[in-house]
Amino acid sequence: MITITSFSVHDVRFPTSLTSAGSDAMNPDGDYSAAYIILKTDCDLEGHGMTFTIGMGYELRMPISGDGNQVVVEAIRALAPRLVDRTLDELTANMGNTWRYLSLGQIRWIGPEKGVIHLALAAVINALWDLWAKSVQKPVWKLVSEFTPEEFIRCIDFRYITDAITQEESIKILNEMEAGKEDRIKDAEKNCAVPAYTTSAGWLGYDEKKVENLLQKALEEGYTYFKLKVGEDINKDKKRLSLAREVIGYDKGNTLMVDANQVWDVQQAVDYMKELADFKPWFIEEPTSPDDILGHATIRKELEPLNIAVATGEHCHSRVMFKQLFQAESIDIAQIDSCRLGGVNEVLAVLLMAKKFAVPIVPHSGGIGLPEYTSHLAIIDYVCLSGKKSVLEYVDHLHEHFLFPAKVQNGYYKTPKVGGYSVQMKPDSLKHYEIRGIYWQSEEGRNVCEKRDRTVRNYLKSSIYSSHG
Repeated sequence: MITITSFSVHDVRFPTSLTSAGSDAMNPDGDYSAAYIILKTDCDLEGHGMTFTIGMGYELRMPISGDGNQVVVEAIRALAPRLVDRTLDELTANMGNTWRYLSLGQIRWIGPEKGVIHLALAAVINALWDLWAKSVQKPVWKLVSEFTPEEFIRCIDFRYITDAITQEESIKILNEMEAGKEDRIKDAEKNCAVPAYTTSAGWLGYDEKKVENLLQKALEEGYTYFKLKVGEDINKDKKRLSLAREVIGYDKGNTLMVDANQVWDVQQAVDYMKELADFKPWFIEEPTSPDDILGHATIRKELEPLNIAVATGEHCHSRVMFKQLFQAESIDIAQIDSCRLGGVNEVLAVLLMAKKFAVPIVPHSGGIGLPEYTSHLAIIDYVCLSGKKSVLEYVDHLHEHFLFPAKVQNGYYKTPKVGGYSVQMKPDSLKHYEIRGIYWQSEEGRNVCEKRDRTVRNYLKSSIYSSHG
């Protein structure tokens, strides 16, 4: 009988703005960060969870309270006490009820299943899943894959989505997928289960030579899927995509994708992508506001004759939003995010709906800890629902800070084998990069803050940011 006795919350930031890793048309100079929680128990086991943000506020000269990551940290501190003095057995006996218990209360008023509260909920819920999986010495994907259909749906809060999928339909889907499930589990255990695509060459802050070198390196490492950021300038984008196609070719079995990170209006997205159609991208990711369900539907309809798919999801904040995207036929690809959604429970709900609406899952993993998380989620989709190996984003930085980092071999993710949810950070990394930690007290850390402030101030004055007044 394991009891949760306390918790600690950590504000952790990494200076990715130094190298422009993670730079895109909407976020030119982020420092990848984690609002991180550790659930303490009356035994040696701990549950580790986190939510990804891009860190500091541009007005801040030093990382202090008041910016984005810190707000999520405080929200985690508001939610986590609900787990203290509860046993793991009672919390996991009906995880759907536990999820609802954590998401209700007066705090819901300031963020009902979206925004800061939902990001915090993901960190807390994912820490609980990490603890549960460690207690049975299984990786999260294996824990879920061995559920019966009834156990699977007991993890889901079906409120607000029964007009799209019911518990009875879900049971039927899961029962149908039992055929061949054991073989898929064995395949996942034995092999690198999920193909990876790389964004590592695609950041907007990289110069052309670096993009070329990184694409060539990725080809040599076995990648066949490549994603580049777009949306800053049409001529620059054409030049970068032309360079990318020179490296990866058009007819070598290699696939190109592009990502606008929400910078366009609906018609602007259509017009822009028509300009890029000759480069034959598989999909355009986040072409407009992530909240615009009907706008995505319009873009999808306009781009369909060009064979350009529409993908979104990393800012889809709930199962309800995904429900509407599916019902309105707004997207071709669902990019679930392990932190934007409310943890594993809500991800399972979206996977079920994606299966019913025949929309493939391509998880979003472009951030600290996200590849570690989604390496589990992609296998759950393969084993339990789709029966197909989709592709999964991989970025090649910051993995060294985790005890059990995500790894790619010959273009495929290596299957997680260790019990838990894979996001436990090394103690030295927490100590070094936590707010006011060793790094941020150093001269280099202070210089990062000053450089970031200058870059973002210039960005806010630029035409891309102010084009709509």
